[in-house]
Amino acid sequence: MDYITELEDQGRVAKQAARKLATLSTVVKNQALLAMAKALEENHSQIVIANAKDIANAENSGMPKPLIDRLLLNEARIKAMADGLRQIAALPDPIGETLTGWQNQNGLAISKVRVPLGVIGIIYEARPNVTVDAAGLCLKAGNAVILRGGSEAINSNTAVTAVIAQAAYDTGIPQGAIALVSTTDRQAVTAMLKLNKYLDVIIPRGGAGLIRTVVENSTVPVIETGTGVCHTFVDESADLDMAQEIAFNAKVSRPGVCNAMETLLVHADVAAEFLPDMLERYHQAGVELRGCYETMKYHQAVKRATESDWAAEFLDLILAVRVVDSLDMALEHIAAYSTRHSEAIITKDYNNARRFQQEVDAAAVYVNASTRFTDGFEFGFGAEIGISTQKLHARGPMGLPELTSIKYVINGNGQIR
Repeated sequence: MDYITELEDQGRVAKQAARKLATLSTVVKNQALLAMAKALEENHSQIVIANAKDIANAENSGMPKPLIDRLLLNEARIKAMADGLRQIAALPDPIGETLTGWQNQNGLAISKVRVPLGVIGIIYEARPNVTVDAAGLCLKAGNAVILRGGSEAINSNTAVTAVIAQAAYDTGIPQGAIALVSTTDRQAVTAMLKLNKYLDVIIPRGGAGLIRTVVENSTVPVIETGTGVCHTFVDESADLDMAQEIAFNAKVSRPGVCNAMETLLVHADVAAEFLPDMLERYHQAGVELRGCYETMKYHQAVKRATESDWAAEFLDLILAVRVVDSLDMALEHIAAYSTRHSEAIITKDYNNARRFQQEVDAAAVYVNASTRFTDGFEFGFGAEIGISTQKLHARGPMGLPELTSIKYVINGNGQIR
């Protein structure tokens, strides 16, 4: 099929580009990133026009509003994408960094240094900003990238990729280093998962279905990003005003993203004081509330939560709420239903804070802050390639170091064994 030929061609060219990228100076890579940022801002009008087609298609198909928000590009968001590229340019170049070095008993000088992964395949859904984040991070870390976005954003991704790729090539980046799979045929994903000859790693970024498909079917090594069933636990010692602001932000600011809170846990000792106002505020903001029997006592809008609600990544203005009797019960609930993404406790008790951070198994564990901060830009990485919830190679927001491997460089003076 045509898309197989396209993928083979893109893979072959990307492999050649990766060899050149691995030896490019930091100066050249940074010049390319700054040129890409400038090009995004100068061409924002044509990108917005392309994005409007995707938005119209999404609205006509009945896509939920929070997901349409993830798809939307406007001048402010395009500027934020450009600023992300500038921040990446300002970060230290990881390539060539010596992590450690020593001399062995035979006099060999051994160094462990960072090198690019090579060619990275990114498979993602309706978030066109990922196109820029992925391209920028991969470039700075010396990797070529093949991007396969969702059909919902095909017009946006095509326009964005054309702009940033040309800007990069004009400043000395090898042709084919930034490529977009043009077809929306889902079989192209299946073919991409078997492209061992050219791809060194695949990173899926999207919902549970996409990630499961990639993990179960790829013969290319996978760095698994995860879904976000994130919890906030309001402890018995919490500052309840602080808790209300954090819990509201974590759910309502952008409900369609993976670091949004999906379940609110509240200690029984503060439930009567905390929940009535909190639930009413959610209700006024249009949040659909699903809770345990105890939660239902505090607001008439609360529907009875089902077992599946505790494990749901709603990605919408829907919230599960549960009253728990203790920190131990909160920890048990999180252990049972968390996807190991981001978890938070609101507390003034130092010991409870320490227990929570030590015992919760997640990529990011917060005390007195919103889970919404689990983000590469917020962590100072410039952007992120995704948020890994696995434990091998990378965990949490993946920035430049996570897009590298290592090699051992050994210098001798005639040693033999």
